[in-house]
Amino acid sequence: MNKSKFLVGLVLLTFFVVSFITNILGPIFPSLVSDFNISLAIAGFLPFSFFAAYGVMSIPAGVLVDRYSEKTVLYIAFIMAATGSLLFGLMPSFTMAMMSLFLIGSGMAMLQVAINPLLRVVGGEENFAFYSVSGQLLFGAAGTLSPLVYSHIVTGLETEASAGLLISTLNKLVPSEMSWLSMYWLFALISLAMLVLISLVKFPTVQRNSNESAGTFDIYKALLKNKTVILFFIAIAAYVGAEQGVANAMSLFLQQYHGLDPVTEGAGVVSQFWLMLTLGCILGLGLVKVLDSRLVLIGFSLCAIASLTAAILGSTQVAMTAFPLVGFFLSVMWSVIFSLALNSVKRDHGSVAGILCTGIIGGGLASPLVGFIADTSGDLRLGMLVVYALLLYILSIGFWAKPLVSNKTIQLFKSKGDVSTQV
Repeated sequence: MNKSKFLVGLVLLTFFVVSFITNILGPIFPSLVSDFNISLAIAGFLPFSFFAAYGVMSIPAGVLVDRYSEKTVLYIAFIMAATGSLLFGLMPSFTMAMMSLFLIGSGMAMLQVAINPLLRVVGGEENFAFYSVSGQLLFGAAGTLSPLVYSHIVTGLETEASAGLLISTLNKLVPSEMSWLSMYWLFALISLAMLVLISLVKFPTVQRNSNESAGTFDIYKALLKNKTVILFFIAIAAYVGAEQGVANAMSLFLQQYHGLDPVTEGAGVVSQFWLMLTLGCILGLGLVKVLDSRLVLIGFSLCAIASLTAAILGSTQVAMTAFPLVGFFLSVMWSVIFSLALNSVKRDHGSVAGILCTGIIGGGLASPLVGFIADTSGDLRLGMLVVYALLLYILSIGFWAKPLVSNKTIQLFKSKGDVSTQV
């Protein structure tokens, strides 16, 4: 029992690490733009490199897990993350940044594919839903913590404050004019620590069920001709694009239009964004128990659009409140879209899930497009119209989705008319 709990803890820690590394792009985005002296459109290819790796590696990672084991894939994933982080730390340049982020993104994609079935086995199938939600909450907690750690370390380095062994060590490794690079040395350290921890643990054999196994080439070929699968693939791309489009732009937006320091105030707003996204998940879990998930998606999409409008057009204080609210209303979209997609096809759910995860590449496509429009027009507000278009597509899903199985809801009230009809 103790060993089982330890393994569950290790898997949940992996969720935390994935999020901690993944969600740092937003806070450092303004520094990347200024230190590499690049346009917003070119800078947008940095998150593209990261999320393109998700798109490229999601299906191959499933094949690797099927052929070898979860432990082997975890090894490869953290080696790739450590290598990418060290390369960027040692040779900071725009080209190396793209290569590094692709390696880190590949590692994170492999982790995502491997840890879900592993969690089902080590925690027990009867507890999988609970631990899965716990993993998502830790994912959100890490996303909230990551910008705060970034702000603390960079502030410590820039003020040369004596704040312990970590900052004094990073001070020797990082160029004084690129203090944000310290996060990639930290990522390398975390990845190496996870490698050591994994090497000390014996993993159980995982029998993957039909929802977790990778399909054959013929199955993928057939599914890619299915209109419903394609529409939901676009939906996943739209969600990740909207999430990352807002997360990567908000700190830069607050700097340009409201004069806020991206290292302190901007990073704080990004942290609140991920915190609200996590809290929104809790509300969403309750709502899908009493409402059709399509209605929940429609309501949250409309609220996200309204919050984004307030963030873009409002005062400094309104923007600092409204940007995190966008995260709150984005919160349920991933799970609702994913469940609607799987419930809209009769079979091959594991392969459908692989195709949907490949849609994560949408998280990279949005940022260059936002940047291109902002550069061309000279107005980041116009660039954010891309996010509006993505949210409108997500809104439309609530109207055209026709799942074969609807989410089970609790009937809170039963009218007398319903009773008489049944009688």
